[in-house]
Amino acid sequence: MVDIARAEGAEPHDREVDVVLVGAGIMSATLGVTLTELQPDLSIEMFEVLQREAQESSSAWNNAGTGHAALCELNYTPPRSDGSIDISKALEVNVEFDLSRQLWSYLVRTGAMKPESFIHPVPHISFVQGADHVAFLQKRHAALTAHPNYHGMEYTSDRQRLAEWIPLVMEGRDPAEVVAATRMITGTDVDYGALTSNLVGYLRGRPGFSAHFSQRVTDLERRPDGRWRVGTKDAKSGSRGSVVTKFVFLGAGGGALPLLQKSGIPEADGYAGFPVSGVWLRTDKATLAGRHDAKVYGMAAVGSPPMSVPHLDARIIEGQRHLLFGPYAGFSTRYLKHGSLTDMFRSMRADNIGPMLAVARDDFDLTEYLVGQVFESKGTRFEALRAFLPRLEEVDWREEVAGQRVQIIKSDPKRGGVLQFGTELVGASDGSLVALLGASPGASTAAWVAVHVLERCFRREMTEQGWNARLKAIIPSYGVSLIDDAGLCRRVRAETAEVLHLRNV
Repeated sequence: MVDIARAEGAEPHDREVDVVLVGAGIMSATLGVTLTELQPDLSIEMFEVLQREAQESSSAWNNAGTGHAALCELNYTPPRSDGSIDISKALEVNVEFDLSRQLWSYLVRTGAMKPESFIHPVPHISFVQGADHVAFLQKRHAALTAHPNYHGMEYTSDRQRLAEWIPLVMEGRDPAEVVAATRMITGTDVDYGALTSNLVGYLRGRPGFSAHFSQRVTDLERRPDGRWRVGTKDAKSGSRGSVVTKFVFLGAGGGALPLLQKSGIPEADGYAGFPVSGVWLRTDKATLAGRHDAKVYGMAAVGSPPMSVPHLDARIIEGQRHLLFGPYAGFSTRYLKHGSLTDMFRSMRADNIGPMLAVARDDFDLTEYLVGQVFESKGTRFEALRAFLPRLEEVDWREEVAGQRVQIIKSDPKRGGVLQFGTELVGASDGSLVALLGASPGASTAAWVAVHVLERCFRREMTEQGWNARLKAIIPSYGVSLIDDAGLCRRVRAETAEVLHLRNV
């Protein structure tokens, strides 16, 4: 548990601050804003190796911009062995996004930012082809709509109606092909880059906050008094500095794992990373982007990672409409898009070699799939897009390199090691340092991550200093399950839809 009261004994040359945020993406920015709202007099410093915020995974061009609420992502609703559909993960992700909507609504109401700068209503659609996949989608629709959280989800296999929902996808399609789709009009497109800039801009206007760019965090040293000495190096001049703090958040995307290892805490043992790269096909042509108002998700290839689920996304970035298709997964040993090819090798240690070898043994299909994607030709990539857009004109599209994701590998008592998709908080037992590892659904759950950091690392402040009550004012559903309380869920969604100028059902 972190006690943010100042302690004595810092070296004369070390600045003392309450909180250090490593990375200037959506995760660090969200946690920073939440902390300042709970206690405005906190001193917080943010360190980022690049020249400004939101240049890695939070950049609009490095992610799908899907407000992931498990509305269209088929991988969140796997079939059970008896053929029924498991919606438990979908429900978790669904309500995690509600926390983000509530936080954003609070900031909009306070005048900190405007909704049109980062979020827009865009329907979320699941589109499947073939009789088996259509049967699965029907079961999925029945399972989801039996729960109040999925009120308003529509299903159709009627081609005329599909043509109204997704005209580009249906044009030129074989009339004998069996197809179907579900739609949620409450879906969103989020520019996480713009949102991050809004949050960092808001923080920079608050007393006690400082952002340091072109600054690489090089060392994390645990001091005898329990605090952390955070060493930094200027990426341009090479000059070094340091700061002493009682709490460190490692929100540096793929760069969080190497820093977690530098901390030397035993909780980091056995963790490794499996990097996955990506490429989009992109068009800015108005006659295409202007006619597709949806995020359309399909079925993932067998053995592929969740981030490679094919989807055709309407995007609104800096006021302009675009279409992205992909992402095509690949493999790179970099942990960040702007990282080094040695990232993966430098993270290998005696405690994580075993789990990595176990994953290599048990997940060979994934490795084979990723290698195949690396060597996939441009023509093959267009064929995948043609399954979504039968009247594809290749000249209208170009490749766009997507962000880098690092999936979690962790030790497992039975298998030796497992590859885990999703995100996980890993940190010191006393709550003085925590790292966010993993990937999707990522940015959409930033507020949920911030809440869990608070509960895990600021227990005394939450209970004894009134943070619980203050957090409830920011996130009205805090402490209540929106999965179980249908009435509160409806109210929260109606209120946030109004503030954020979104559709509601």
